[in-house]
Amino acid sequence: MLDLCLLGSGGMMPLPRRWLTALMTRYNGSSLLIDCGEGTQVAVKERGWSFKPIDVICFTHYHGDHISGLPGLLLTMGNADRTEPLTLVGPKGLERVVNALRVIAPELPFEIRFIEITKPQEVLELNGYRITAFRVNHNVICYGYTIEILRQGKFSPERAKEQAIPLKYWNPLQKGQTIEVDGVVYTPDMVLGPDRKGIKVTYTTDTRPTESILRNAAESDLFICEGMYGEEDKIEKAKGYKHMTFREAAALARDANVKELWLTHYSPSLIHPEEYMDMVRGIFSKCLAGEKDGKKCRIEILRKTRGV
Repeated sequence: MLDLCLLGSGGMMPLPRRWLTALMTRYNGSSLLIDCGEGTQVAVKERGWSFKPIDVICFTHYHGDHISGLPGLLLTMGNADRTEPLTLVGPKGLERVVNALRVIAPELPFEIRFIEITKPQEVLELNGYRITAFRVNHNVICYGYTIEILRQGKFSPERAKEQAIPLKYWNPLQKGQTIEVDGVVYTPDMVLGPDRKGIKVTYTTDTRPTESILRNAAESDLFICEGMYGEEDKIEKAKGYKHMTFREAAALARDANVKELWLTHYSPSLIHPEEYMDMVRGIFSKCLAGEKDGKKCRIEILRKTRGV
């Protein structure tokens, strides 16, 4: 099972009942954050989730509305006597930016590990997640993320018998272990069929539409995409500041053939995003937008659970 909660859907500044950008996922006892804007801790507590299992935090870029909640979150983790390492992932400069923010959180009882992304696209395997970071088009270096929960092929007793693999090794092979006995090596691919469809979620914010988004979001179960502006007449403003309109996000979702689209990262001037949803659904029908009422958002669209 994969749980997702869009903790914040605001861009630039927080509003009453709309926190700044953050997404939290939970899988197999491990939690992951993408971005950590102001209000992230409040949103986690409102959701009833816990800070303790957060093992990885990925940052799209280092504008304040995407990282300003980090120092307080680190202090909360430290005050809870956390000792497990925390992995931070982000564009080049991550360690420098985080260390600057840690002036107010200098001493922590846990190690922070840094993974800085320098290539146009990189793939990481962390705590059961396959994370693909891909460059997008903002006015600073910015990345989108695709999170995948892979699902291995089905175990085949017939293949195990054909290869005379002893029964006592079937279970560990099914769990992905490699067995070596008396010079003979048994590997999982000897008893497993083709990989089965897992779960795929793609998250992009602060960007113009790009081919990298289209490629990485293809066939996603859920596509979370920025919609800075709902108004059609703000397309030139979106281009100038390198953001997207609702219409552009919907077109990306349609062209990437995703199953569902969530809009996020609204301009503070966009008080009622729901007013533009008829237009959006004319382009891509399976689309949901957050509203300023946080409770309603969480019930209707901000928590997503799917079976593996």
